[in-house]
Amino acid sequence: MEKEIQFHSSENKGKAYMGEFNSPIAEMTYSITPNSMWIIDHTEVNESLKGQGIGKKLLLKIVEEARNSKIEILPLCTYAKHAFEKDESIQDVLKN
Repeated sequence: MEKEIQFHSSENKGKAYMGEFNSPIAEMTYSITPNSMWIIDHTEVNESLKGQGIGKKLLLKIVEEARNSKIEILPLCTYAKHAFEKDESIQDVLKN
């Protein structure tokens, strides 16, 4: 099974995911606002992967891409919101 985190972004939404694009075993999705802010709106990890830190890996992939693109993130998804609160090392991309 593919364990690599992949990244996809289109005009108005994107995601970090693991597995197949159309049926991922784990994914974190975001919407892109007209001013290019990314709003993380959903995180889902297959039950078989729980407890392996996959959600954090998905978030770190999105943070890395946001840094490279100089984009701010607004985490609305509960998981992402808590992860940002706990980890100061990723707060540089957090929307103020």
